[in-house]
Amino acid sequence: MNALRFCLLLTLSAFASPVAALEISSPAVGDDRIIPDKFTANAFGCNGQNISLPLTWKGVPKEAKSLTVTMYDPDAPTGSGFWHWEVANLPVSTTELPEGAGEEGNAKLPKGAVQARNDAGTAAYFGPCPPKGDKRHRYIFTIFAVKSDRLDINENSSGAVVGFNLHFNTLEKASVTYLYGR
Repeated sequence: MNALRFCLLLTLSAFASPVAALEISSPAVGDDRIIPDKFTANAFGCNGQNISLPLTWKGVPKEAKSLTVTMYDPDAPTGSGFWHWEVANLPVSTTELPEGAGEEGNAKLPKGAVQARNDAGTAAYFGPCPPKGDKRHRYIFTIFAVKSDRLDINENSSGAVVGFNLHFNTLEKASVTYLYGR
């Protein structure tokens, strides 16, 4: 009987649909993983257009009630990295952010979403701009599946405050790392 039960379970598992893992990526970044110049900062000696990359994701767990997206440079010569972008309180039905969604004022974001203050001091996207001559920096884009409808943050919240809230409210997260140097 145990062998029959095992064979039945094995057969049924072959027909079960797999659970998709949370994933994030950008269609604007190629196989080389280099962020194109147009998405870089237009400050600190960089001449980009400071347009946020388009991002897509899939595999959001059913238990999630909202989403948060962050962009972080752990290689910035600050002693604590550099928060480039934090977008919280995205509706769980959101599957992408279009190119340019990170502009100030939230006009291209879904209703209710909020951008926190990046380390350049604005509540918007701030593109990559590592120091000239530095090695390529890593830019980590992370999607967080959040167990609450809304994180208690606003446009004046820092990356650390966003991270604190995420620490207690994350169900699952996924990251992709892209590169940029000059």
